Amino acid sequence: MGRMKGGTLVKLSNRQVKYDDQFRLYMATRLPNPHYSPETSVMVTLLNFAITFKGLEEQMLNQFIDHQMPEQQRKKNEILRENAEAGIELQKIEQDILTSLAKYEKISEILYDEKLIEVLGSAKKKSAEIKLRMKESEIAEKEIDAKRENYRAVAKRASLLFFCVVDVSQIDPMYQYSLKWFKNLFSLAVQQAPDSDIPADRVKSVNSEFTKMLYENVCRGLFEKHKLLLSFLLATKIMFGDDLIDPSDWRYLLAGPSASSDLMPRPPDFNWIPIKEWDDKCRQLCGMETLKKLAGIKDYFLSHSSDFQKIYDSPNAHEEPWPGEWDTKLDDMEKLILLKMLRPDKIINATQKFIVKHIGKEFIEPPTLELSKCFNDSTIKTPLIFILTQGTDPLDQFLKFAEELKKPKDYISLGKGNEKAAVALLDTAKQNGGWVLLQNCHLAASWMPQLELIVESISDTVHKDFRLWLSSFVCKEFPVSVLQNSVKMTIEPPAGIKANLKLTYTNFKDEDLVHEKKPEVFRKLLFGFCMFHSIVQDRRKFGPIGWNIMYEFNTEDLKVCMKQLRIILDDYDNIPYKVLNYLGAEINYGGRVTDDKDSRLIKTILLDYMNPDVLNEGYKFSPSGIYCTPGANNKKDFLKYIKKLPRFPDPEIFGLHDNAAIITAQAETRDLLETILNLQPRSSAGSKELERDKTVLDMAKSIEQKTPNAYDLEAIAQKYPVRYEESMNTVLMQELVRYNGLLTTMSSSLKELQLAIEGTVVMSKNNRLSS
Repeated sequence: MGRMKGGTLVKLSNRQVKYDDQFRLYMATRLPNPHYSPETSVMVTLLNFAITFKGLEEQMLNQFIDHQMPEQQRKKNEILRENAEAGIELQKIEQDILTSLAKYEKISEILYDEKLIEVLGSAKKKSAEIKLRMKESEIAEKEIDAKRENYRAVAKRASLLFFCVVDVSQIDPMYQYSLKWFKNLFSLAVQQAPDSDIPADRVKSVNSEFTKMLYENVCRGLFEKHKLLLSFLLATKIMFGDDLIDPSDWRYLLAGPSASSDLMPRPPDFNWIPIKEWDDKCRQLCGMETLKKLAGIKDYFLSHSSDFQKIYDSPNAHEEPWPGEWDTKLDDMEKLILLKMLRPDKIINATQKFIVKHIGKEFIEPPTLELSKCFNDSTIKTPLIFILTQGTDPLDQFLKFAEELKKPKDYISLGKGNEKAAVALLDTAKQNGGWVLLQNCHLAASWMPQLELIVESISDTVHKDFRLWLSSFVCKEFPVSVLQNSVKMTIEPPAGIKANLKLTYTNFKDEDLVHEKKPEVFRKLLFGFCMFHSIVQDRRKFGPIGWNIMYEFNTEDLKVCMKQLRIILDDYDNIPYKVLNYLGAEINYGGRVTDDKDSRLIKTILLDYMNPDVLNEGYKFSPSGIYCTPGANNKKDFLKYIKKLPRFPDPEIFGLHDNAAIITAQAETRDLLETILNLQPRSSAGSKELERDKTVLDMAKSIEQKTPNAYDLEAIAQKYPVRYEESMNTVLMQELVRYNGLLTTMSSSLKELQLAIEGTVVMSKNNRLSS
């Protein structure tokens, strides 16, 4: 910046531009939680326009009343307008009076001005009329507000659900939803929900319809591992809104005990709990004593070993009643806490049961992806986005769906300089109403701002049949505005055999299950291949117990098997099972398998699903008989059978021991609770903030007291000298040096943390403390 005669110059790039002192720059961002450097923050004024819970509640109430009681809402708006105008008029009258009075220096002069007295009298009369009118308006407004309050619960539920969706957006950069999208969905739910003249019934129907509609729309854009998390968040948010959950219980479920406790040796009666598990269970039991309804659980647990052993050993621990008065005394959240201590591997199952009880069974059965439903929710300004995972490609689904609706379509993969060609395809499609699929947007991260401009520039003049389809892996550079106002669909194998089979048969048509020569044989052998496909997909959750290497099996493998089965049944009178097994296990699926042990395994698995016995109705694919050959003749019958299958399959269908699921279930539990914990607000205002600081301070003091002093290396070196015949002494000294470093760091960090909480020292961005 430089000075010149008559003004100031600012250097922008290579040019000097005249600067006016009246210049102001305003910037806005759509990012929900933008981060600015300290240098920027101290030079600008930051305004937070984020919506509050109460503010959104009022907006949603107004939106609902506009639909439910339009006349009442119009009347309220009219009253607000009239009152505002009346207030302005009163203020003007008062100002005129003061202006008139200011002309006179003495009060006695006012008494001889008849004109002024008339003006004052007229102003008094008019002021009284205005105040009377405003008072009548206030009475009418209170009557309208009383009717509006009957529907307050709808607005409160909507506000709760919006902030639940905001929480989900923190999990993955692709989970973005705008307030505009949310409000449009709310309006649709209000229109579709059954109407009633009884406010309570209307509230119930709207809340139910909107909660379910929101779940379905958000769920189809989530990865499988986050779908149960969404349901759990919805259930707990609603319960928090109804004051049905104690915040202390919720925090304990997610984070566990806040401070370390004195551990005790394992009593002889508890030899059914492994030593490596005892310390953790003991710590959690001590922590539970701080919770209201769980106080006393530690002593009861220690004195009733056999009662808790029954639950610990049960394959369905989440279904077992708790001993004594605890089953009736505890609520569902406290039972989850107790189960997490005793059998953490059953928390997923218990969470599912929790969701069913409080918001409904439909929230634990994610909807299958149907392009027709997604398409109905789209517009020319609303792109449809496929969120990809490894080994998935939605191109065939896109082409097939476009053929069904007889729409002109085109597609191109971004990257390698294809951006210009993509723009040309879009320009053509906008004119003739075609569909365009831009694949692999993550490969053109630098072009994403241009894509954002293209989407925002789409106007109502574009052909009404135009649709923009996009596909991308998770990409931080993907435009937030496009994500927030789009229809998102995740493309990945569903979790569980039931969900996998449901998706497979949902995508089938009745004609796909028809075979002219051997219709019944074809249907049953095809079901065998579908079961096999679900098994090899779902085995991946067991890690190295399932497969030594993670393989990206996909629906194309199943489609090829289906085509080959149809051809073989046409060409052979006697079914060549050996050929079907070879094609399936060694060519189609086996072509992806590289490990020799996995190759043997996949061949063995397919033998159970491709043999002559499969043609017998009721043939058991596992000892329990839960999974068997159904007597189904069409798509509807197969889906009816699949609907009865359990959501979480037992390991026996995979040929594994029940214990195989424990490690997997514990990892899923840990991931679920840690993810929810990361979504919780890190700080709060007032007394809650002080309470949080005290909790951390107590924890730091407790850990500091139990941190041992550093070892005396000189004394240990004399006691265990380094000798040729005692080589382990060298290792001992090396490990003690490292351990002393750890103890010293812990001791100093804990002291500084306490000083930081007390305000004596300052904690920097890098978590380094300085005076």
